[in-house]
Amino acid sequence: MSGDARPELSLVFPVFDEERNIGRLLDEALDLAPRLAADFEIVVVDDGSRDGSARVISERLRDQPRIRLIRHAANRGYGAALRAGLREARGERVFFSDADLQFDLDELSTLLAHTRDFDIVVGYRSPRRDPWPRRLIAAIWGALVALLFDLRVRDIDCAFKVFHRHVLEVIPIASVGALVNTEILVRARQAGFRIHQVPVTHRRRRFGRQTGASPRVMLRALFELATRYRTLRRPLPGSAVARDGA
Repeated sequence: MSGDARPELSLVFPVFDEERNIGRLLDEALDLAPRLAADFEIVVVDDGSRDGSARVISERLRDQPRIRLIRHAANRGYGAALRAGLREARGERVFFSDADLQFDLDELSTLLAHTRDFDIVVGYRSPRRDPWPRRLIAAIWGALVALLFDLRVRDIDCAFKVFHRHVLEVIPIASVGALVNTEILVRARQAGFRIHQVPVTHRRRRFGRQTGASPRVMLRALFELATRYRTLRRPLPGSAVARDGA
């Protein structure tokens, strides 16, 4: 890629304390991406990792100019890391996933196949391999979001999504915590973007610790939901909802 030309595809990975996973993830991404796009980039956001994640990423950077690193000096939260990566991504199509190896990156090809007809393609875990308490929390959260915003998405927080560039240029992202996926999809529907859902393989985490269902993360998400509820209910200027007078 040279000058101001955009790559065909950006792969965005937020990372927090994934020392035992990030190396393999980047190797898989570097193997897959050339088969999906002639020109691509990989954007890694190290959200203040306290383990050796930064060292592993830096080792890959020496030999791989396709990898771009954003580093937060301290942990800012999942939403803040994802927002930073999506803003930095330059691709015509932008994909993101987590760095915990719970998804099969090869299935990105399935999502991309649908981008000819849809603005956003979102995965849903089928079946979901998380422990039952985490699945219960996800079900309650999904029901709450459906009630508040009439958003009917099977797996809101599934970290396997791809967007056309124009979607990210329109949607503002303010969330710093786990509300981020809800915010993106609520805003996307308001703007009239076409959303398509496809099943994706899900695996149990082998290394590292899950934090998505920790009390701190859940309380932060609920706090953000409470403080941003009215803002999210208010259509963006020029959105499909605003034009229809809803």
